[in-house]
Amino acid sequence: MTAKRLKDILARFREARVLVVGDLVLDEFIWGKAERISPEAPVPVVWAQTQSYMPGGASNVANNIASLGGQASLCGVVGEDSYADVLLGRLRDRGVDTDGVLAEAGRPTTVKTRIIAAHQQVVRVDREETHPLTDASVRRLLEVVRRKMPDVDAVVVEDYGKGVVTPAVLKGVIAAARRRDKIVTVDPKIEHFKYYKGVTAMTPNEKEAAAGAGIKVTTDADVEEAGRRLLARSGARGILITLGEKGMKLFKGSRVTHIPTVAQEVFDVSGAGDTVIAVFTLALASKVRMEDAAEIANVAAGIVVGKIGVAVATPQEVIRMAHRIRERLS
Repeated sequence: MTAKRLKDILARFREARVLVVGDLVLDEFIWGKAERISPEAPVPVVWAQTQSYMPGGASNVANNIASLGGQASLCGVVGEDSYADVLLGRLRDRGVDTDGVLAEAGRPTTVKTRIIAAHQQVVRVDREETHPLTDASVRRLLEVVRRKMPDVDAVVVEDYGKGVVTPAVLKGVIAAARRRDKIVTVDPKIEHFKYYKGVTAMTPNEKEAAAGAGIKVTTDADVEEAGRRLLARSGARGILITLGEKGMKLFKGSRVTHIPTVAQEVFDVSGAGDTVIAVFTLALASKVRMEDAAEIANVAAGIVVGKIGVAVATPQEVIRMAHRIRERLS
């Protein structure tokens, strides 16, 4: 892709409107130093120095879309607690529309706390409740989705298995999108593959693709078989399988496109899948070819894994990374 074409595509991102539906997460980071071992147990003692928060899960998808200039709306569920206030505040500061976020009494906001010392994650503590949404919350959420659907170009379903993306929610979201001929992409959960029929595209990782296809994946040929099976079973226009250091494979019709990884240094893979589906969907909503959308998503993912913590990419970073790739290949 030429530099001019990439810049033109990124400029079009500003007109794209994407609704993100799914499990909302607040990522908390406690940063410090570890200089001794605890006398109470064989674990490091971390001297906490700073604390920070980042949107995670479906919130991170919306954050990535906004970071790249797209118009992001979010639909999900939080608790009635202070963590919800922190999460929604961070999202609003980044320009994400949070009017579709609902509060469910008795359900805590999902929080993942990572304690990091000397750039290394020491431990992660999760606070969450994963039981499915109440019927009342499902109805409220789908009402929001139907109300927002006419005003968006695409919908992302971010399924983290935290109870928000139930079969009823999936059925309602996909039906509402198809009635208005909207793009629907899904970051899948293994248990829900049979409910994804009718989506535009999915972005499973290798493990998820293997489970969804019902085969063991150990070779490149196995990956291709899994992709073809998922494409046929879902009726999707495309399946983008992320393969870590091996890059990605895009399955579209009878064509398979391998996209090598561009990451030079990998510090933290947290949220890389969120970046992939955010950028891939944003590009599709901007009427970009699926092959080009996957290529730009790969570049953005290569940027965020080079950062510590849940991170996002900016248009300027994508342009710089693409320039470095062209220099390496020339």
